[in-house]
Amino acid sequence: MPALRTDAFAALRIRDYRLFVGYRFCMTIAAQMQGLIIGWQVYELTRDPLSLGLVGLSEAVPFIAAALYAGHIADLHSRKRIIFAFLLVLMAGTLALFGFSLDLQRFYRAFGLLPIFGVVALTGIARTFITPATTALSAQLVPRELYPNSSTWNSITWHVSAITGPALGGLIYGFFGVRVTYVVILAFGGMALGLVSAIPGRPVARTDAEETLGQRLASGLRFVFHRQILLGSMSLDMFGVLFGGAVSMLPVFAAEVLHVGPQGLGFLRAAPMAGAVLMSLFLAYHPPMRRTGRSLLLAVSGFGLSIILFALSRNFALSLALLFLSGLFDNVSVVIRATIQQLATPDEMRGRVASVNGIFIGSSNEIGSFESGVAAKLMGLVPSVVFGGGMTLLVVAVTAKAAPLLRRLSLRSLR
Repeated sequence: MPALRTDAFAALRIRDYRLFVGYRFCMTIAAQMQGLIIGWQVYELTRDPLSLGLVGLSEAVPFIAAALYAGHIADLHSRKRIIFAFLLVLMAGTLALFGFSLDLQRFYRAFGLLPIFGVVALTGIARTFITPATTALSAQLVPRELYPNSSTWNSITWHVSAITGPALGGLIYGFFGVRVTYVVILAFGGMALGLVSAIPGRPVARTDAEETLGQRLASGLRFVFHRQILLGSMSLDMFGVLFGGAVSMLPVFAAEVLHVGPQGLGFLRAAPMAGAVLMSLFLAYHPPMRRTGRSLLLAVSGFGLSIILFALSRNFALSLALLFLSGLFDNVSVVIRATIQQLATPDEMRGRVASVNGIFIGSSNEIGSFESGVAAKLMGLVPSVVFGGGMTLLVVAVTAKAAPLLRRLSLRSLR
């Protein structure tokens, strides 16, 4: 067993986990491509940064509303079947967007943005159920001693696909048009369905049959809120993303600040992911087991500073480099938080804890998009992003003071 713990590729030597990685890769590429295309189309139609924020809000509201129930479902039923069912929902949404795009200007004049927001909301509901089921299934596919390694490879997979998705989406959209782009998105969705189907089902842990729905949902919340390390790491990420995320405003930067079009937008979206992949590869060989809390706080501080400098940049190459650094710093937080969550959560609670984490982290991306859109409308584009980066630095200082157990955390103590 010691050999496994020092093997950077240990989790990937497990067949079912490799299938899981393939499913996540294809699903994330599809989601990232679709997110980029929706953002660009909405901004082309409206030229209003607030509309980009409303796209994020349309996904976040149903996500938050259904998250705890989705976690409850993931703790009672086959996680594989949940993923399969809601992948079909995501593909149905893509088909609807394809139909809207056949004559987008005419469609917009007739119906406005409400149908697009409706599909985004449907996507939010599907993602609500996929997220806890995916997190819980991942933990069932590898032994406990490989959780730090699998968390790193989960991050690598997500970030590689998040690099590929925006870059591919921007290039295909720019050179071949929106119809071909949506066909490619559907193809990746179909591959994700096939890969998750090939993973043998895993039984869920036995639970107290006499617990009511309300009691089960409340127990998930209590579990997180009574553990300072879990609560502190989730809160740090949530507020860091909420205030420090500039991704939703990238269509505006691409069009009006850097003047690089949809092709350049794809590379801007991909740059943070490239930094994250590089850091993930480093962490696969050097997992952050010692002084973990200190590393987490320093990394989120670096993320906030990178965002501030990006907002002030007027050079495309420099902007790419700063976004690259932001992804590098952010990935340290992603890997540490995922490892904490896996090591500190029993299997019968994984779905509910993942849903609480989804409320903290997953929805903060979309709410952060809305915050960024409102702030850009009120303060101007560049000042709003500088403000967000500054707030991220303030959140780090408050968390370091309020969560001493997290500040002093070493992951070795959780194993």
